[in-house]
Amino acid sequence: MSLMGILDRVADAAALDKVIDPARRAVQAALPQPVKDFLHGTWLGHPVHPVLVHVPVGTWVSAGLLDLYPPFRRAATVLIGTGVAAAVPASLSGAADWSEQDVGVRRLGALHAAANTAALGLYVGSLMARKRGRGALGLVLSYAGLGVASGSAAVGGHMSYAQSSGASHATTAARALSKDWMDLGPLDDLPEGRPALRTGKGSSVAVPLAVVRRGARVDVFVGACSHLSGPLHEGKVEDVHGHACLVCPWHGSAFDLDSGTSRRGPAANGQEKLEVRMEAGRVMARLPARSR
Repeated sequence: MSLMGILDRVADAAALDKVIDPARRAVQAALPQPVKDFLHGTWLGHPVHPVLVHVPVGTWVSAGLLDLYPPFRRAATVLIGTGVAAAVPASLSGAADWSEQDVGVRRLGALHAAANTAALGLYVGSLMARKRGRGALGLVLSYAGLGVASGSAAVGGHMSYAQSSGASHATTAARALSKDWMDLGPLDDLPEGRPALRTGKGSSVAVPLAVVRRGARVDVFVGACSHLSGPLHEGKVEDVHGHACLVCPWHGSAFDLDSGTSRRGPAANGQEKLEVRMEAGRVMARLPARSR
């Protein structure tokens, strides 16, 4: 069986949920919403975890190269210590994202976290051995840590690319939309101040859209939430941090009605918003120029 097949089996292993669900609830309870938003990367516009992991990964790989040449091993030790310190915020951001993912991603994420914890423990052990003058043991532990971290990175890659963890599901849905102006019906048929479902013409299937009317103004979004494809037309309009936002009914992600920017996580990616114009009292919408 291939590695991908093994990882898919882990993602289907429901027995893991007995351990994962309490850990997930503990993470969600421990992190206040502003902290979770910061760790999700709502301020950045995409998940912050991939950015943070560059530091421990980069320092540990570099340390592995420097350790091959004895005169550079002191520098390698400094890099290992830097990676150990940087692993803390990287782990926190990963835990925040993991707690809001769907069940298959959470199961693989538990394996990813366990491997990263093991790698971190090996590197801490390497630092201790080096400090005590046991250089050979320090080398063995650090290379073992690099091997475990590399395997964990493969798991993380599967979560990102095969399971779309952290990807914008709204962008994927937007690719199916027609590039032309679409007639979404009369303005008078739209309810005031709450989202309504309309469909946009797609290349092969109709694409759900979430439409919000505020007086004479209409905002139109791709209907699949960028986080996990939640149905935004079933959400509601709320004031979030002083901004009128469309809130996803699944996980509470809030998107600015004016810009589509994420104002509250777990979504870090913004929501795809369409251009709107009125023609004889009817709402017309199309993808913005950057998406066409």
